[in-house]
Amino acid sequence: MKVLRSSRTALTALNRNKTRAVLTTLGIVIGIAAVIAMMEIGNGASKAIQDTISSMGSNTLLIHPASTSSGGASAGAGTGITLTAEDKDAILGGCPDVAQAAVVVRTSGQAVYASKNWVPGSIYGTEPSYLDVRDWKTLSEGDVFTERDIRNASKVCIIGQTVKRELFGDEPPVGRDIRINNISFKVVGVLSPKGANLMGMDQDDLILAPWTTIKYRVSNKRTTSTQTASTSSSSDSVNSLSSLYPSKGTSLYPSPSASQQANNPMPVRFANIDQIMVSAVSSRSISAAIDQITEVLRERHRIPEGQEDDFNIRDMTELTKTLTSTSTLMTRLLLIVALISLVVGGVGIMNIMLVSVTERTREIGLRMAVGAKGRDILAQFLLEAVILCLTGGLMGIALGRGISLIISSVLRWPTEISLPAIVMSVVVAGTVGIVFGFYPAWRASRLDPIEALRYE
Repeated sequence: MKVLRSSRTALTALNRNKTRAVLTTLGIVIGIAAVIAMMEIGNGASKAIQDTISSMGSNTLLIHPASTSSGGASAGAGTGITLTAEDKDAILGGCPDVAQAAVVVRTSGQAVYASKNWVPGSIYGTEPSYLDVRDWKTLSEGDVFTERDIRNASKVCIIGQTVKRELFGDEPPVGRDIRINNISFKVVGVLSPKGANLMGMDQDDLILAPWTTIKYRVSNKRTTSTQTASTSSSSDSVNSLSSLYPSKGTSLYPSPSASQQANNPMPVRFANIDQIMVSAVSSRSISAAIDQITEVLRERHRIPEGQEDDFNIRDMTELTKTLTSTSTLMTRLLLIVALISLVVGGVGIMNIMLVSVTERTREIGLRMAVGAKGRDILAQFLLEAVILCLTGGLMGIALGRGISLIISSVLRWPTEISLPAIVMSVVVAGTVGIVFGFYPAWRASRLDPIEALRYE
């Protein structure tokens, strides 16, 4: 009941000087509006960065072969021949934190349709799971090629929006044939638009086809040896001029013995791939997924302990952290400016409350004379300060939301509503009222009733 009576008394006192009360809250209004607007702009920028990274494939890991060297000269990253499609299967089977994986074989060339031609930025041989890894789950037209197309090395492909525009224009591409390096491919689907990535590269300038087709039909790299072995044979006899050619029953090469076969094994041939794209279950499981992939591949490639890996795993964690930290830093700097406005508003409230205490000294003395205690006077003036700040806070929230909506509609900047910022603004406004209104209220509660009644 005392709180209600004190609140009514505080509202009555504020209502006497409406103009002064509005001007007093102006600093709080500006400060809270700045906080809300800056938080929503910062959240919008962070979300835009996350969406851009997600468009490149959320939680994506890229596995490349390690570099090779000859005579001490490195051939560059990814020049090794160590990854196979079976490695991808082993990763899916042995890594619980891996959600999807897809093999990738890269090539380049010219795409031709009728009288038009275009050189796509990327031509990838891959699997249907590539679209899941890249969060490219929808097609604007047609369908995705199947696992059966991969087994049969079928000449089918999916094209991006840029390739569609350059080769077909307004003509529907699904069902049409294009030529890639003079090999005919049937277009079975068109990817949905993605736009440019963080590096400015056009993600829609792309052609996807079964990786077996790209490897065996387009790039003409059928198989690769894991090792090279040379065998030398010696003969006990030397051909003479009279016996240039051996007889039909004579073997050209002696059959190797068991020890020769053990010491000089025949090279094992396999179909190598350029990279494996992997998506982790979540962003928190990226580190665990990297450790699991490393363990599986080292075991498959029989790499002894202490020897370097013959593969490299890259992720976008550092890029995400850098961009997010930059956005967070800018948001914090703007918040500091907004907090300065709040401090200025709080000082203004303290100044006005001190003036109010001086003007109402006789009123304070009269209330004390009829039985009011110091804590009652303290509560009344403290409630006046808190009501001023909360009113300014609510007005600031409305103003900040309006500024955010105007910026989003006029400047096309991404913004996103921040409920925690709204709640914290109310809490901060109340705190400012308590902190900056306490001293004037304490000063009023310490007045001597006799001296207050004699005050002119």
